[in-house]
Amino acid sequence: MTGAADLVILANRLPVDQVQTSTGEIGWRRSPGGLVSALDPVMRTHDGAWIGWPGVADNGTPLAPFVEDGLTLVPVGLSEQEVEEFYEGFCNATLWPLYHDVVAPPEFHREWWDSYRQVNRRFAERAAEIAAPGATVWVHDYQLQLVPQMLRELRPDVAIGFFLHIPFPPQELFSQLPWRRELLEGLLGADLVGFQRAGAAANFVRMVKSLVGLRTHRTLVQTDDGRFVRAAAFPISIDVQHFETLAGSDSVVQRAAQIRQALGNPERILLGIDRLDYTKGIHPRLRAYAELVAEGHFRIGESIFVQVATPSRERVQQYQVLRDRVDQLVGRVNGDLGVIGRPAISYLHASFPQHEMAALYRAADIMVVTPFRDGMNLVAKEYVACRLEGDGALVLSEFAGAADEFKQAWLVNPYDINGMKATILEAAGADEKERSRRMRALRRTLRDNDVSQWASTFLGALAETRDA
Repeated sequence: MTGAADLVILANRLPVDQVQTSTGEIGWRRSPGGLVSALDPVMRTHDGAWIGWPGVADNGTPLAPFVEDGLTLVPVGLSEQEVEEFYEGFCNATLWPLYHDVVAPPEFHREWWDSYRQVNRRFAERAAEIAAPGATVWVHDYQLQLVPQMLRELRPDVAIGFFLHIPFPPQELFSQLPWRRELLEGLLGADLVGFQRAGAAANFVRMVKSLVGLRTHRTLVQTDDGRFVRAAAFPISIDVQHFETLAGSDSVVQRAAQIRQALGNPERILLGIDRLDYTKGIHPRLRAYAELVAEGHFRIGESIFVQVATPSRERVQQYQVLRDRVDQLVGRVNGDLGVIGRPAISYLHASFPQHEMAALYRAADIMVVTPFRDGMNLVAKEYVACRLEGDGALVLSEFAGAADEFKQAWLVNPYDINGMKATILEAAGADEKERSRRMRALRRTLRDNDVSQWASTFLGALAETRDA
């Protein structure tokens, strides 16, 4: 692999999870997640390699690069201490809440920062080893924000792009970070820094000017060594054709019918699918629905809310607290409002394969996506892709990146419970013509901006920036 890859993808995780077979051998299973879904088609059309962590702590035996399902994968190991300090600590208890509008308070610990630098250095060195001369290196997300500058020092010949999948906060929040300048300088090692929304790119440029003191002009930053770094929005998407084919398959159509039957063939199914994360707005969403039921707007047996909450970061205390809160709310609502065999909320704390998710999308009449803050939210796009008949309704938070493109969704402020209730009622009461008009417009927007276009647009912009 040394010096052989023309395209190198760096992400915190590999697109597969390491598992142990019944015979004790190491095996691999495709991992869930928006980033994997987005980049899989890109990797298959380029002669490249993916660098990432396998998802389990390193036992002292480094894993060699390998090929799985046609993809060249390069594992980077993390020790137990690094999992605790880098991943659970700095990434998910410092950066994640800070970048999501401090929905939960971030923690700042110097030892976590030291671990973050150490792991970023390891990723940069691995990329420097395997990248071919003049290769393109695409670094992804908040876990690896120091990699661009570290890699620039090791391999000035390569083109470096960085894409942030989560929101980028305004200066008032970002300035809380003790290592704010180091992170900005890390990102400036890239030729192109991409964000989900134009406002995030503008935040970055303003902060580079005020906190680092560099010259800027619109979307460009001039570094001390004379390079120009561009910051711009590249809203990510999904493999639309894949989801349409999946949703139209006989097995998914049959499974969607089975789901409706298992739920008692209600007139209306509302659906939420999220990682169990405090940024996703699950608790106020379910509370809003419970109030609508209690007030008589929705009747048990005629309507049901299905909430899938995929387990996430279960060793982080804030996530344990959230799970307890949601469990208590669902139990109380079903105890107060449900009847035998007919709960108000069908709550599933589990992961499901993509086939089952597509069936849920097809079965649902109303998709409710209400994060407090989200970089994009690909669930909203997956739902739209699966509505092949142009029906269904999408209730979407205005604080999700998808709201910039999905103007025809029923947009809500997730902090406004009464407003959310009114909008859900409006979507539920809309006639077939109105729903169809909105959904068909959403589907046109989605088809015009699928994941292949996202990737080609970003890589094209990176090539132009590098050559300028």
